[in-house]
Amino acid sequence: MLGHESLVPKPGDFITTYMAEDKVILSHQSDGTFRAFINSCSHRGNQICHADSGNAKAFVCNYHGWVFGQDGSLVDVPLESRCYHNSLDKQKLAAKSVRVETYKGFIFGCHDPEAPSLEDYLGEFRYYLDTIWEGAGGGMELLGPPMKSLLQCNWKVPAENFIGDGYHVGWTHAAALSQIGGELAGLAGNRADIPFDDLGLQFTTRHGHGFGVIDNAAAGLHIKREGWTKFLEDTRGEVRRKFGPERERLYLGHWNCSIFPNCSFLYGTNTFKIWHPRGPHEIEVWTYTIVPRDADPATKSMIQREAIRTFGTAGTLESDDGENMSSATYINRGVITRNGRMNSTMGVGYEGPHPVYPGIVGISFIGETSYRGFYRFWKEMIDAPDWASVKANDDTWDSVFPNRNFWNEKLNAAE
Repeated sequence: MLGHESLVPKPGDFITTYMAEDKVILSHQSDGTFRAFINSCSHRGNQICHADSGNAKAFVCNYHGWVFGQDGSLVDVPLESRCYHNSLDKQKLAAKSVRVETYKGFIFGCHDPEAPSLEDYLGEFRYYLDTIWEGAGGGMELLGPPMKSLLQCNWKVPAENFIGDGYHVGWTHAAALSQIGGELAGLAGNRADIPFDDLGLQFTTRHGHGFGVIDNAAAGLHIKREGWTKFLEDTRGEVRRKFGPERERLYLGHWNCSIFPNCSFLYGTNTFKIWHPRGPHEIEVWTYTIVPRDADPATKSMIQREAIRTFGTAGTLESDDGENMSSATYINRGVITRNGRMNSTMGVGYEGPHPVYPGIVGISFIGETSYRGFYRFWKEMIDAPDWASVKANDDTWDSVFPNRNFWNEKLNAAE
């Protein structure tokens, strides 16, 4: 995940970001397309652009003055004729380009020419993303600039937490939920005041994407929510018309979601995270707010304030999570501890192919279906020598979820 069109709306607009630990410039081109390239000068490797964002006709390295165009091409070199005797092949000295594709306004980058297209990579998960990223028509956008903070943890820990950890909510966030009130207050302290098996689901799809949804709780963590709840009520009918009642259910729910590998968001609370790795024991957290494009400015502003209050850098729930994520990383640096095993068996057997929803669906929003999908694909990526080997598993990736008849039997029994 590099960004969103709303962050670079005009030609010449750019942001600097990361792909893992490589710094990248994302730039809006004069023809309306988006290009990205490595933020490192091909002369001595100096950082080309030091600004977080802006608008520029070109990027000039402050070390020796080499000039790179909006597309990363090398367009000018000081003293080229006198000192290089016109022998430079500027075409070969362009900044290394990044493969860029967009989906519903969200911009992704990739270094591997053999990787599948973005649409194929998202695969069946597009069914779910379309429900909110398209919604009633206008889709979503990001409000920036992002808040940035460092967290002493491995990038996979927050990615797995956001992919659907409903289990920690009532315990880790008990105090915060008691104060916030609302739909999720019944989770506080794991009192089981709500029907866990009838209040949500978990999902995992090919390539490790997944989420958990809590029904009818989109604005459940917002105290000031009038504009947001009105927007949802005003648009739910169009979502139902376009996508059907099963996806209207998702549209009104609260999502814990991750797009593999390191992009996460909470739809409803509307915080949007990118976990930039800084080696195995640290990440830089970038936090945006995701809002409906069609919402009025006052509603967008209210959503942003509430999202920052809960999951901003100093948010009430963000602080709870940060301590757990750090602990889950540094406590496992010992040799004996690292040789232990973690348990991810919650809900095993209570999941499977669903007659309506694609991928593998777990019975409750509290479970580990989406975790198992995340780590199953992570292991596949670690083991596979190339993308052809990954593609060869496309038809059998979900064979690790053995209960193929779970949903048919459950739904038939309910009838």
